[in-house]
Amino acid sequence: MKEKVITISKTNGKVQYLSDIYPVIETNTILNKTITGIGATYSETKAPRHSIIIEPTKPVIYGKTHDSKHKGDNLKGVFQGVYQNEIVDYIEESLNKKKWVKIITTPESFRKVRDAFESLDIDIRYDGYFLLFDECQKIVKDCDYRNDITLPMDLFFECRQKAIVSATPPKRLSDPRFSDFTLVNIVPDFDYHIDVNLQTTNNVLQRTREIVKMLDQEERPIFIFVNSTDMIYSLMKNLELTKKSAVFCSEKSVDKLRGLKFSKANEHWDVKLMNRYNWMTSRFYSALDIELSVKPIVLMITDCFLAEYTMFDPYMDAVQIVGRFRNGVNSVCHISNYDKRILHITEDDLIINYRCAESVYNYLGVMADSATAEPEKKAFLEAQAVIPYSRFFNEQGNVNYFLVDNYIDEELTKASYRKDTEVSTAYESCGYFNVSHENHIYKIGEYDRLKIENSGISYKDKRKLIVEQLEQIGECETEAEQQYKRDLQTADSSIVEAYDVLGKETIEQLNYCMSEIRKAIIIKRHQEQSTSTDIIKLVNATFHINQWYSASTIKKELTNIFRVMNVPHPNAITSHTIKDYFVAVEKKKKAERGYLLLKPHFI
Repeated sequence: MKEKVITISKTNGKVQYLSDIYPVIETNTILNKTITGIGATYSETKAPRHSIIIEPTKPVIYGKTHDSKHKGDNLKGVFQGVYQNEIVDYIEESLNKKKWVKIITTPESFRKVRDAFESLDIDIRYDGYFLLFDECQKIVKDCDYRNDITLPMDLFFECRQKAIVSATPPKRLSDPRFSDFTLVNIVPDFDYHIDVNLQTTNNVLQRTREIVKMLDQEERPIFIFVNSTDMIYSLMKNLELTKKSAVFCSEKSVDKLRGLKFSKANEHWDVKLMNRYNWMTSRFYSALDIELSVKPIVLMITDCFLAEYTMFDPYMDAVQIVGRFRNGVNSVCHISNYDKRILHITEDDLIINYRCAESVYNYLGVMADSATAEPEKKAFLEAQAVIPYSRFFNEQGNVNYFLVDNYIDEELTKASYRKDTEVSTAYESCGYFNVSHENHIYKIGEYDRLKIENSGISYKDKRKLIVEQLEQIGECETEAEQQYKRDLQTADSSIVEAYDVLGKETIEQLNYCMSEIRKAIIIKRHQEQSTSTDIIKLVNATFHINQWYSASTIKKELTNIFRVMNVPHPNAITSHTIKDYFVAVEKKKKAERGYLLLKPHFI
C-alpha cells in the first residue's frame, strides 16, 4: 500500500479544514484525518460531484441533515423508515434540477439506495458517483454484531470512485482489495495530544461515586460514555443521579428505559435535551457533532466483569469520543477495572491462531471432498462448520476479512484490560494521549461482588461469601466500606444481621442454617436486653424477695414488662422465666402453683 503525507496547521487557535489542504478526496484512498472535526464529510457534501456517503449510525445522519451548515446542500438521509420510492423521487428531482445528488445512508439501508439507482438504470459503480465510507473504523469495530455493516463493501470495491475515511482508521485492514489503495495521512504540525486521567480500580461503582461527588461541584455539563444501557440505569440509580440525567441510546433502549419509568431517554442528540449528566452509548462514539458553549467534562466507564463490550479501545473509541465535542473538552477521565483472569496474548499469537484454524478448516474440506461414502463426507462437513474459523465467512461463503480484523482487534483490546498498567500502556501507545494514571484499591471489588451475584451458587455458599466479605470489611472505617456493607444488606439482609449479632464463629457452628441462626439471634438479643439495667430494675421493682407469687401472676407481670420494654423473647414467657432473675423455689398455696423468691441474681 502506498502512503502520502499532507500537513495540517493551526492558525490563531483554529485548525485548518480538510478542504483547505486537500480540496477533493481522491479515489482509492484510505484517508487518515488524525484529528476529528476537520470536515471530511463536510468537504464531500460540498464537492462538485454526486456522492453517496455511508455513515455508521442514524443519529449521525440525523445530525448532519438537520445542521444549518448544510442548508442548501441537497442532502438526503436514508435509514430505517425511509423507503425506496422516496429515494427514487429524490434522485429524479435532483437530476432534473441539475443538483448534485448527496445521499447519506446507514450501511444497513445501503441496499435501498442501490436498488433505487438500479430502478432508474443508473450504475453507481461507473456513472460518476463517489462512494465514501465515513468513520471506517466502525466496519471493523461493529461487524461481529452488525452483520449488515459490511453489506456495501463488495459493491464499494467495484466502484471507480471510492474512499474510506476516519481520524482513527483500523491499523489492520487485511482485505486484499485494499492493496492498491493509498493511505493519505493528515499530519498536524502542532501538538494535538489529549490529556486523559485514567482511574483504574477494583471497584468501579465506588470510584465513580467518589469522582462524581468531586465533579458535582462543577457547573459545566458532564457526559458519561457507557456501552451498556443496563449499566447506565444501574449507575444512575446507585449514584442517585436519575433526576439530573438524560440518556442517549438506540430506539430499543429508549423503550426499555421508559419501561423502567425513566422518561429522559432519547434516540437522537439535541442540545435542548441535555441535562446535568448526559449518558451515551456506542451509537454516539463517532461522527456526531456536539457543539456546546462551554467545554464539558467527559467520563468513560468500563466494567470488565459486567461485559467485554464496555471495554474502550483507546485508539478507536476514546479518541472518537473526545472528538465529538467540536469546541473542546474541559477534562477527560476513564474509570475502569481490570481482570487478571484475561490471558496475555499478542497480535502475532492471534495471527498464528487464525492461520492454524484456517489450515484445519481447509484440511476438513479436503477430507470431505475425498470421502468415498456420504456419511463420511457429512461428518467432515459438520466438523468443518463448527470450528472457530467458520465464523469468518459471509453468506456467500467467502472470507469476510473485516471479521478477521475484528477478531484480532477485540482480542487485543481485551488483553489490555488484564492489568492496570496494561490499560495505561494501551493509552500511551496509541499516540493520541498524555496519560496520568491512578490505581485505587478497595477492600471489596467487582470480582467479590460478582461471586455473590452468581446465580449458580447455593444460598449457603452465597451466605459464606457474604460473611467472608464482612470479615474483610471489618469495622467499616470508610464511606466506601459502609456503602459496600449496605450493598451486602441488599443482597441478603438476614445474614448481615446474623453477622452483626452473632459473629462468624457462631454462624459457622450453626452451619449457616437460617432457622437455627434466627433462633440464636433472638436468644442473644434476649440475653443482652433481658439483663440490661432497665429490665433488671423493672423486674426487681415488680417482684420482692421472701414473697410467694402465683405462676399466673409471674407470667402476666413478666409478659407486661417485656412488652413495655419492647424486648424480644426466644420462647413463650412462662412462670419459669422468673428463675432468670431470682433464686426461686417452687411451692403450692391452696393447690395453686407458684414460686417463693429467695435471692435476686442481679442487684
